[in-house]
Amino acid sequence: MENFPYRLSEPAGRRATLGLIVLKTDETIEEDFRQVFRPPETALYVTRIPSGADVTPETLLSMREALPAAASLLPDAAEFDVIGYCCTSGATLIGPETVAAQVSANARTPQVTDPLTAALAAFRAVGASSVSVVSPYVASVADRIKEAFEQNGLRVPATLSFGEEVEERVARIDPASIHAAALETASRAPSDAVFLSCTNLRTFSIIDDLEDRLGLPVLSSNQVLAWHMSRSAGGAPLHDAPGRLFRQT
Repeated sequence: MENFPYRLSEPAGRRATLGLIVLKTDETIEEDFRQVFRPPETALYVTRIPSGADVTPETLLSMREALPAAASLLPDAAEFDVIGYCCTSGATLIGPETVAAQVSANARTPQVTDPLTAALAAFRAVGASSVSVVSPYVASVADRIKEAFEQNGLRVPATLSFGEEVEERVARIDPASIHAAALETASRAPSDAVFLSCTNLRTFSIIDDLEDRLGLPVLSSNQVLAWHMSRSAGGAPLHDAPGRLFRQT
């Protein structure tokens, strides 16, 4: 067979190259990110990490050992602007510093973020010092988010959880149920913002309406992670991104 001559072009992603480490059980975050980050401006690469069928502190902590292998499966030739580890509760239990060290040691990136780190930055950006929280998980997991926020100087006047332990059911929680839980949480005590925790919750379609009803910023794990990764990548273009966070910061 004769070899045909060819040329090499520039890599994909004219403005930014992003990487995601997504839980095996997550069915939501890739769709959300492909809504707001689009080619050819932004290249988005995804790897998966083993995660338990049940969500407990033990299954979340077990991802710490799997992070190096998951990060190493991102394309070696890609020069990432930032890589996001896509688990709010996992980052909280493992610790953002440990996550960043594990990922940066096994993939080419100058920056690593996660939903907890992104949420804290987003709260500062919208001027929120108190946050009400909606979580899908059992108390042993959901309470860690509240504790992490409080340890970072935030007040958490109200929380609600769906009490779910089976991860595959989380992606099936109807956005209408999340919407109702957010309204109920906000009604229980005054706060500066509402946070919808978990990358597997389907929140993008309800954020704008909730903000209109509540008159408050409504932030979600996938929203804050997309926002923080865009900023970390020097302003990677965003499309159809919901919420005040994108419009006012």
